[in-house]
Amino acid sequence: MKTILGISAFYHDSAACLLKDGKILAAAQEERFTRKKHDPRYPHHAIEFVLKYANIKLSQVDQIVFFEKPFLKFERLLETYVAFAPKGFISFSKAMPLWIKEKLFQKNFLFNKLKEHDQNYKSDQNIYFSDHHLSHAASAFFPSPFDEAVVLTADGVGEWATTTVAVGKDNNLEIKKEIHFPHSLGLLYSAFTYYTGFKVNSGEYKLMGLAPYGNPIYEDKVKELLDIKDDGTFRLDQKYFNYATGLTMTNDKFSNLFGQKPRNPQNEKITQFHMDIAASIQKVTEEIMINLAKSIRKEYGIKNLCLAGGVALNCVANGKILQEKIFDNIWIQPAAGDAGGSLGAALALWHLEQGNKRELNVNDDMQGSFLGTEFSQKEIEKELELLGARFEVLEYDNLISKTSEHLANEKAIGWFQGRMEFGPRALGGRSILGDPRSDKMQKNLNLKVKYRESFRPFAPSILREDLSEWFNINIDSPYMLLVSDIKSEKKIVMTEEQKNLFGIDKLNIKRSEIPAVTHVDYSARIQTVNKNTNKHYHDLISKFKEKTGCPVLVNTSFNVRGEPIVNSPTDAFNCFMGTELDYLVIGNCILDKKKQNPNLKKDYTKEFELD
Repeated sequence: MKTILGISAFYHDSAACLLKDGKILAAAQEERFTRKKHDPRYPHHAIEFVLKYANIKLSQVDQIVFFEKPFLKFERLLETYVAFAPKGFISFSKAMPLWIKEKLFQKNFLFNKLKEHDQNYKSDQNIYFSDHHLSHAASAFFPSPFDEAVVLTADGVGEWATTTVAVGKDNNLEIKKEIHFPHSLGLLYSAFTYYTGFKVNSGEYKLMGLAPYGNPIYEDKVKELLDIKDDGTFRLDQKYFNYATGLTMTNDKFSNLFGQKPRNPQNEKITQFHMDIAASIQKVTEEIMINLAKSIRKEYGIKNLCLAGGVALNCVANGKILQEKIFDNIWIQPAAGDAGGSLGAALALWHLEQGNKRELNVNDDMQGSFLGTEFSQKEIEKELELLGARFEVLEYDNLISKTSEHLANEKAIGWFQGRMEFGPRALGGRSILGDPRSDKMQKNLNLKVKYRESFRPFAPSILREDLSEWFNINIDSPYMLLVSDIKSEKKIVMTEEQKNLFGIDKLNIKRSEIPAVTHVDYSARIQTVNKNTNKHYHDLISKFKEKTGCPVLVNTSFNVRGEPIVNSPTDAFNCFMGTELDYLVIGNCILDKKKQNPNLKKDYTKEFELD
């Protein structure tokens, strides 16, 4: 037996992953344990979890691999500061002490941290370093169901690369092309995240969700910021940006181009201007990704595409690539951001460095991305009792039946079953569920349960076998990373008067038979649910379908705005008592809000820093 521990840390979304003989045993993000969203710190708890899951000590791990190369990153920082000097001295002076103290001598720093897990861990000779974008590419190709694929990765920045094209065949993977910092599609998108008043490296999905409320009237102005070639490659004009050397993403030239200063989220509301800006950058991002996809299909002639890197979480762009039929098959890594780098680094070491063969899995090797913590019925009951929770324990069939009944009665339900998901999406392990037929559900869940902006869309979880009856798509989308339009026969067409309404006012218009998951442009971010990867969730949706004729549920992550997805029964109960959720279903236990001790209620609205 050979084990490899993969680690990603120190930028955002720290995580750990453990492979056993090349198979993924466990993986989790540090934020789930520390309750600090996008926690970038050394993933102590995540490492403890994967070791405990494998029932081994750190000194028994064969190799440890970090997801990027700190010396190359430091070189990029120095060269950037020299190139832009004397501009950026403040940013330089803030960054340097941390680099010199910790980041530059990362092997030594990691060794000292790793020793905290196990005093018998004696030598740093088994610590390796992968390349950031190779880690992303490996996380996309090696778990995919393809023996051959072209792999496109795009994010903010790794060491130097921001966008790469790699070719994978069998157990080989080679990066063929790179776009280098400061030219970055991820940083361009983040610049607009910042400009519209959302938090960088956190609020990008809000920008994507806001886009359908606007019109892309600033598309040409966005294109003034960069030079886009026909093949999708690009260069950003640095005179508009501040991220290379400053403490903000954009500068005054950027604001003057669009005619407004960056939105202050503390005291400025989102207006039609911000919706139009969101629509414009989204359109340009889609165009770049589509052109890149077309050019690499033409150049390499390979029919399969794998995607990873933060930009691969832009499920609208992914849906457009699919729609264009550029590739026969697409597979996207569910933990596409930096957390997935821990997995990719471990897989790259196993296959590329050690030459181990791949065994292809017809679906993929991610096990539905259910790679995190799991609690036995006994552990759940014990935790709930300690918390003073009042609960009922039901037989499985009764539990499924009762839960589906509550959902059909428009109740909001916290659903906590099986292993926790790896990656940013709740996929039916740690989810909040609702009835998609309700036209009040989206607004209620956003404002009363999630405490977040009312415009934010929710995803439908649909039985895989019913997919093509409801949406214009007929391929697996288990990780909620593809957007597609709802079938025309399920739509409710808007009147001319409704079409002319101001952005957010369109929110209250019923657009389909499942309004809670139909976005203003008739699209939805789809999750297909398969019996083999999530039996409990599949059974629940099947029972709901039996009762209502509808094979769809509203699925959103089990947390409030600014909070990481719940990890333990305690986290779930705290969130349940701090929101207007009606029921909590956890293992075989069902909790009714009305029956709980009112003294256990929490003020959850200020518990977490807003994203």
